[in-house]
Amino acid sequence: MSKTAFLFPGQASQYPGMGLELFQKFPLAKAVFDEADAALGFPLSKLCFEGSEDDLKLTENTQPAILTVSVAAYRVLADKGAVPDYVAGHSLGEYSALVAADALDFADAVRLVRNRGRYMQEAVPAGEGGMAAILGLPPALVTEICRRAADGEVLAPANLNAPEQTVVSGTAAAVKRAVELASQSGAKRAVLLPVSAPFHSEMMKPAEVRLEADLRGVTFRDLKFPLVTNVDAEPVETADDAREALIRQVCQPVRWEESIREMTSLGVSLFIEVGPGRVLSGLLRQIDRSVRVTNVEDEASLAATLDRLARERVENRET
Repeated sequence: MSKTAFLFPGQASQYPGMGLELFQKFPLAKAVFDEADAALGFPLSKLCFEGSEDDLKLTENTQPAILTVSVAAYRVLADKGAVPDYVAGHSLGEYSALVAADALDFADAVRLVRNRGRYMQEAVPAGEGGMAAILGLPPALVTEICRRAADGEVLAPANLNAPEQTVVSGTAAAVKRAVELASQSGAKRAVLLPVSAPFHSEMMKPAEVRLEADLRGVTFRDLKFPLVTNVDAEPVETADDAREALIRQVCQPVRWEESIREMTSLGVSLFIEVGPGRVLSGLLRQIDRSVRVTNVEDEASLAATLDRLARERVENRET
């Protein structure tokens, strides 16, 4: 019998107006936005629906906004009877996944990620860190490029997204050298990313220390369904394991390709991206074109996903 995994997006999935249709058409989704506004003490919903791209790019806004849209989409999907066998989230998306697995209260999660974004922003002075996407080279070669380009500075793979898509993170100068070396090594593209900090690198240690204190002050519960973590690309089911993974995640790379391959090895053949955009759906096609992929971010995509799930149930009964 085939299994299903729900995937929750991270930064770079945001867009102006995200979640508005869910808010307008589904009371369960509206309740999530109302809860986020109350938990944060300002109208996050208005930022999602009416904020500019620049407003949404601010890390301390991006993180709670994407989390809220993702949880709203999840609540509507779950209300229709959809239940995953596994969950996973890309970086920030791991918080959405844990809310879905009932390991973390949504109000706690939205406050945590608001702080997470601020801590990351404040960990490194503006201009001192950076990130770059390198396309068309295998991860092992990108790792070697990082070693050569570091020149005594911080530089390492941060997001191992797909067989030929790796994001590197570190000091601004080292990242620039990596882009030049990658281009010389035959990369299809090697581009600096418009981000405000060197996420998932050693330079995030001050953010990790501050966030750990917050995470240890919040209640976690054992998970209703397993989470495949970013840091280990392995399933966890206990409250303590989930909390520790979030702490380690701040400075460690996102092992996304390995996470997807772990889930397929466990029998997952249908992946549902739950939240704004289709970034993770695109990565899935690069990792394994044999799996089935759908998403939920508005009324039309919800209907299409529910239809796909109904067909999956019929196929499972027949086999």
